[in-house]
Amino acid sequence: MTAEPNTSGAAPTDSAAPTPVELTDEQWREKLTPEEYRVLREAGTEAPFVGEYTDTTTVGVYRCRACDAELFRSEQKFESHCGWPSFFSPLAAERIIEREDRSMGMRRVEVLCAACGSHLGHVFEGEGYDTPTDLRYCINSISLTLDEA
Repeated sequence: MTAEPNTSGAAPTDSAAPTPVELTDEQWREKLTPEEYRVLREAGTEAPFVGEYTDTTTVGVYRCRACDAELFRSEQKFESHCGWPSFFSPLAAERIIEREDRSMGMRRVEVLCAACGSHLGHVFEGEGYDTPTDLRYCINSISLTLDEA
């Protein structure tokens, strides 16, 4: 399946796009815990309501746990009560890749880190949340780390 560029319309930032990270499966397995590997490299999903960042309101920048690329800011995080951290916009459009995912017998849009290709979660549109974009980037906590401001 071919990755497509982000179409969310998120504004670019002053930061440069992340440098591509290419590791072998063996190197990823050495770098990540088995659960991180399952979610980030095998497109798994962590259980709802158990993630480290599901309910956090700490101000800072969320990074890809696999490669440390900056992905989301706390200012774009909102309470969706879905069980995973939710953001209405990525840090910048070039930071993520969105691609069609039909793995669950329905059409969804998968979100990947543009720097390393790791699975982050999915983005949903038109759910009626009171956000500027009407998008919900539903991201696995285990796919992220938080740099506090």
